[in-house]
Amino acid sequence: MSRVKYGPASRRRRKKVSKMAKGQRGGRSKWHRIAMESVNKALAYGTRDRRAKKRSFRRLWILRISNACKELGISYSKFMKNLRDSKVLLNRKVLSDIAVNDSQAFKNLAEGVQKDK
Repeated sequence: MSRVKYGPASRRRRKKVSKMAKGQRGGRSKWHRIAMESVNKALAYGTRDRRAKKRSFRRLWILRISNACKELGISYSKFMKNLRDSKVLLNRKVLSDIAVNDSQAFKNLAEGVQKDK
């Protein structure tokens, strides 16, 4: 029976790793073992930071809404509670976009929500 050496399969694996490590500097893109470590670390960072990105955007939206509310003389928490009580179904992303790009509409929204109370 003939011997199987897995040459094509291992070459394919190494090529896949070296392709992912292409932009790295020095041995990180040249040597397979170091490239493997670098690629695995980069993939882990990517996974972590995709989740962190969602958190940081939410913080940014809350900050923008809060600043717009302060200009109108109400607190962020009271504004959000009034929105919920008056059943306005706008998320923070849309609210922050309105606050930044159309301050008059945000002011009308805030006054309308306060009148419902």
